[in-house]
Amino acid sequence: MFDSHKTQSVIRRVAIVGSGLAGLVTATRLRAAGVEVTLFEKSRGPGGRMAAKRLPEPAGGSADIGAQYFTIRNPEFRQFLDQYAGPSAYGEWNGVFRYQDSEQGWQDMRSAQRYVGIPRMSAITRAISRDLDVRSGIRIARLKRDSDGLWQLRDTDGKVYERFDAVVLTPPPAQTVELLSGSGLAELAGDLNIRVSHMQACWTVVLHFPEGAGATFQALMPDSRRLHWIANNSSKPGRDDEGEWWVLHADPDWSDAHTDTAPEQVREELLEEFRACSGITALHRESLVHRWLYARPRARTTPGHLWFRDSRLAIAGDWLEGGRVEGAYNSASGLVGRLESEGLIPTSR
Repeated sequence: MFDSHKTQSVIRRVAIVGSGLAGLVTATRLRAAGVEVTLFEKSRGPGGRMAAKRLPEPAGGSADIGAQYFTIRNPEFRQFLDQYAGPSAYGEWNGVFRYQDSEQGWQDMRSAQRYVGIPRMSAITRAISRDLDVRSGIRIARLKRDSDGLWQLRDTDGKVYERFDAVVLTPPPAQTVELLSGSGLAELAGDLNIRVSHMQACWTVVLHFPEGAGATFQALMPDSRRLHWIANNSSKPGRDDEGEWWVLHADPDWSDAHTDTAPEQVREELLEEFRACSGITALHRESLVHRWLYARPRARTTPGHLWFRDSRLAIAGDWLEGGRVEGAYNSASGLVGRLESEGLIPTSR
């Protein structure tokens, strides 16, 4: 399919599609190895699943509508955060966290260190991207290799970005497959479909309680067909909110079954379930609804990253490493480590 004889042995210039944590870690590690990197982001700024949404006035503020917190099991992940985001960009979220057992009722969640960005989850990705070349508001529509075996990227406005030795794709799998298929790379798209499972959707509802909700807990995981997660976003460190903002994440299976349901109906159904599960009777004043089409992978055992050496094309993301925030770091770090081991880039450490 590709003429690998025209490909340079060393990777000097890389295009990364997507500036979530996986894209940013890949870019940072490659840049440390002396590789020139350009990131293309369809949204207004970096973040991916570590997204925070600005909230309506008069209450204002922001709420974490994607990942609610993250853990640190890999010590290298902490070192990376401290070096490139800074210790002040994240902190530990303490409080009362409970889950509902169908037989034993409400139980305390297992003790763990849960971290969040400060003053919002996106503070981490914003800080990491500070010294990177991130081209925001650009949706890449097509990939193509030129006569020298170098990659060209074309955006939806028809603008072409040329002469990259390699391309790294970090969007969710459905978007990655769409890009590969639209680029005439049906073989790679088919291989990706075989290797990874379907991503599940997630409806998110955010509620504002001007006088607070009166709860004695910070987060709940109810035994519910409709709701998966309930959290007081304002209880996280660094949030300076008037009143309290609460975040509700719907059950993945329920979200899949209601992908095309009107947002107003979703809000009412999840609000009803929220009151039933939490016992909160306070009245909210503001609300917003957000739909994540590609929120979490069904499968937890995944390949970490994908590297197609002959084409100099790679795929990375948390969905290839179990779906956790730290999985994005592990996926990207594993990919860069592989490029180092194959002698395609200098060692970045």
